[in-house]
Formats: sequence, structure tokens, C-alpha cells
Amino acid sequence: MSDTVTINLGLILLIASVVAMISRRMRLPYSVGLVAAGILLARTPGVSHIFLSPEGIFTVLLPPLIFEAALQIQWPPFRKDLLVIFALAFAGVAIAAALVAAGMHFLVGWSWTGAALFGVLIAATDPVSVIAAFKEMKVEARLSLLVEAESLLNDGAAAVGFAMFLGVAGGSDLDPTSIGALLLWKVLGGFIVGGGLAGGLLLLAGRTDDHLVEITLTTIAAYGAFLIAERFETSGVLASLAAGMVVGNIGWRGYISQSGRSHVLAFWQYAAFLANSIVFILIGLHEAAQGRRLLTQTTLIAIALVLLGRVAAVYPLSAIFSWSSLAVGIRYQHILVWGGLRGALGLVLALALPESLLERDEIIVATFAVVAFSIFVQGLTMPLLIRRLGLVQGDDRTEQSSRS
Repeated sequence: MSDTVTINLGLILLIASVVAMISRRMRLPYSVGLVAAGILLARTPGVSHIFLSPEGIFTVLLPPLIFEAALQIQWPPFRKDLLVIFALAFAGVAIAAALVAAGMHFLVGWSWTGAALFGVLIAATDPVSVIAAFKEMKVEARLSLLVEAESLLNDGAAAVGFAMFLGVAGGSDLDPTSIGALLLWKVLGGFIVGGGLAGGLLLLAGRTDDHLVEITLTTIAAYGAFLIAERFETSGVLASLAAGMVVGNIGWRGYISQSGRSHVLAFWQYAAFLANSIVFILIGLHEAAQGRRLLTQTTLIAIALVLLGRVAAVYPLSAIFSWSSLAVGIRYQHILVWGGLRGALGLVLALALPESLLERDEIIVATFAVVAFSIFVQGLTMPLLIRRLGLVQGDDRTEQSSRS
């Protein structure tokens, strides 16, 4: 690692620490502060040449983000809302992607290939700042579960859909049967790889009470599941998700020592903080590079379509469960819509588009514009919306809203 890279990394970490402290005091989403800091950092001589590498984000920073979030998801409430979460994550991605793709094709004039790829990659949500606001404001547990679990699964759904569309765009000869089989493998294969690897490593962890070894084994689970799944052309995102849920729900039952649990959780909280800090500061650096290109007719149409796509996915799908015990309250639905922020995964997928794609540059700019809007507008207004809707724990309307 060169001296320049080392200095830049140290500067990013220092800025992330200061921004986190300031954001907590001001009660603002720290992701917003990090992006703003990245924009300012881009004006600093010698720093703006740091590039957002899709390979680096995808293979180095994405696994700890997925794994740490999955560690927090407990199986009993997840299983209870499994149908709702799967509907929002998989059918929701399909609905939102289709609406955005159609809009970009007919309103902007993009080819169906470019419009479809953009629709799929931008469907993945990344509510980091929303979850942070939930924890700060002590929002009801079911709402936090729906937002976070849906985000984790729709990341996987979007990544799978993107890979399939990219294959078709590259000339792969796939008929409907082949597409169905490929989709099944990518989804089930990811869960099998992640769950199987994490299960085997937990058996090994059960033979020690050394917290350093336990942390190391969970690190192998997070990254190993991701890399092995990608090697076998299944979903690395879903593999890391499965590994995290296995460790978080089975690992504490004697496989990871009681004393080691706090160390493991603290390590992954730090890993997620570190990854998020780097990602959001780098997003700010690159948004600064886009400049006025973020405010064009095309980007404004893209932002509007992404919001409409989220509306078209959340409200109709929630209505399906309205007469059951799984009913999602209308105020919860409002949060799911406005809390569907976009972030790292969409940018990574956009930057991974082939140079031969006609609309590649436009897609990248539109993706950055959508991410910037979601972080600065949706992210900053979420705490106010939560209060206005009376969703802070202890509010008399909170529990009622989860079922009505």
C-alpha cells in the first residue's frame, strides 16, 4: 500500500470519526454527514483522485455490511413476517424495476436493455441512516425488522436480477426455463452456501472459548460465504445474509462462548461502521465529481420514477395482507416507501456495467443522482416523518399501527 493511499485512508477514518460524533450530537443521520464530508473532501488537493472501485466495494465492503445487519435479525419475528418480507423484497423489486425501466424507455428514450438494467440495479434499498434513526428514536421492533430484513433480501434480489439481465444483454441464450432454473440456483444456492459454511464453522467454534478465534471464524463465514457463492455463480449477497442469520440465531446457543458473544458483536459493529464510513465518504467524493450533471431532466425523471416504483411496490403488496394477522399498518407503509433509500449496491452495479452499453454513463449519473436525493432529502426528513406519524416507541398509536 502506497504512502498516498495510507494517508488518504487515515484521513477518511479521521473524518468519519469526527462526523459520527457531530452527527450524534446534532441528532442527524451520520450517512448524510459522511456524504457531505466526502463532497468537501473532493475539494482538498491530492484527495479527489480516490476512486470508488466496484470490485473493492463488492468484495471487501459489502460482505461485512450484509453480515452485520443479518446478525441482528432474530428468526422468530423474521419467520412470523416472512411472507410480507419476501413479497416486498422479491415481488417489490420486480414491480419497481419494471416501472422504472418502462419510464426510462418511454420518457427518456433509453434502450430496453439500458432501462431494464437501471431499473433492477436501482431497486435495491440501503436504509442505513433510517435504521440508525430507528435505534436513536426507539421505533417499534416490527417496523425496524420489516425495513432492515426487506432491504437485505432485496439487495440479493436486485443483484440476482442484474446478473441475469447483464447475461442476456451480453448475448447469453436463455429461454424462460433456463432463466427460471438460473434464478432458483442463484437464490437457493446463496442460502445453501452461506448457511452450510456458517453451520460448519460454528461446529468448529464450539471447540474453543477464545474470542479471537471466534471472531476469526465469523469473518471467514462472512467473506467465505460471499466469495464461494460468487465463485459458483450464485448470490454472494444472499450467502452472507444466510451466514449472518445462522451465526446470529444458532451461534449464541453454545457454539460461541458467552464471553465471546460481546466481542463478536462489537467487532462486527465496528466493521460495519468502518465499511459504511468509507462507502459514504467515497459516494460524496464521486457526487462532487458529477457536479451539475446530477441536476438534469433525465436525473429528475429517474428520481421521480424510483419514488413511484417504490409506491407501486409497497402499497399494493401490503394491501394483500391487509385482512390477515400480517397486516402492515398504513403508517408503516409510509415509512417503507420514504425509507427506501438507495446506496452502495446500486452504485457498485452501475459502475460494473460494460463499457459497450450505450447508456452506461447516463445510468451512472442517474444512479448517483438518485442516491444523493435519497440520502439528503429522504434521509434528513425521516426522523421528522417518524415523529409526525407517531411511531416512536411508547406512543399510543404505535402498536395499533402495526396491524391496522
